[in-house]
Amino acid sequence: MARIPLIGDVSHVMSDGLEGLEHNFVTSRIEDLVKWSRARSCWPATFGLACCALEMMATGAAHYDLARYGMEVFRASPRQADLMIVAGRVSQKMAPILRQIYDQMMEPKWVISMGVCASSGGMFNNYAIVQGVDQVVPVDVYAPGCPPGPETLMHAILTLHDNIQNGELTRRRTESNGGAGIQLQVPDVQGEQPVELGSR
Repeated sequence: MARIPLIGDVSHVMSDGLEGLEHNFVTSRIEDLVKWSRARSCWPATFGLACCALEMMATGAAHYDLARYGMEVFRASPRQADLMIVAGRVSQKMAPILRQIYDQMMEPKWVISMGVCASSGGMFNNYAIVQGVDQVVPVDVYAPGCPPGPETLMHAILTLHDNIQNGELTRRRTESNGGAGIQLQVPDVQGEQPVELGSR
């Protein structure tokens, strides 16, 4: 009696993990379940920079209730977070720290740029402020406003959830090799050799 492979050859699964499975009805359903669970369990990193952070905190309070979306837990450690909400203007001194926190977050990770200052520098068109956080980290969703209200941030979060669930973000990250395609020159403690923080 001939053996009928249901999901794929076991040797491929042993060597390649889930990527070794053939694409069929069972694996596509599992993929949809993983995307659904990722979209409904985003844990944001605690990263507020300016006045937009007050609106972000208000969104997490009882009146707006982010717990409905499974993201009431703002994590103090980036290693336990998979969503960075950049709330407020990013200074040139803060940019390497922001990138370091982003690099420490677990994959897959997402970024929401909250407010016009984070998105484009806003009214701070000077040497001290980064003119768009997408120069430092890859941004998935922009929340416009100065500052955007809790409703706008919730709309950005729901947009992010939709994009995670339909696989658009992971597809775009794969095509572009992931991350913002920039290199930051950060001098070390002695100021001798610059350390490059590239995209990952």
